[in-house]
Amino acid sequence: MASTTPSSSTFGRRSIVARIAALLALIACGIAIYLVVMAFTEGGSGSDTKNDKKGRSEQSKDQDEAASATSYTVAVGDTLSAIAQETGVPEPRIEHLNPELNAETLNAGQVLALR
Repeated sequence: MASTTPSSSTFGRRSIVARIAALLALIACGIAIYLVVMAFTEGGSGSDTKNDKKGRSEQSKDQDEAASATSYTVAVGDTLSAIAQETGVPEPRIEHLNPELNAETLNAGQVLALR
């Protein structure tokens, strides 16, 4: 009678190949997980420089808009020095353009000329 089961050497070769393939698949999954995590964290490659450039661009736009404004409406808690810093207009210039202005008593809603 002939045996219908393959020899043990055939199983041994398949077993080694399967183990190597499993190890390679495990390593590939680990690398993929690492790359995904790095892409979504601050340490990701290249994403920081794009965000920094975008932030600087928006910041310079805000400064340009503030510098080109012709008036400023005083908000609660504003001081003359804070307004000067925010708008880019020096305090003496704001005082010169607004002779009725008392820097000690700025009122919310008061409109100051800047240009």
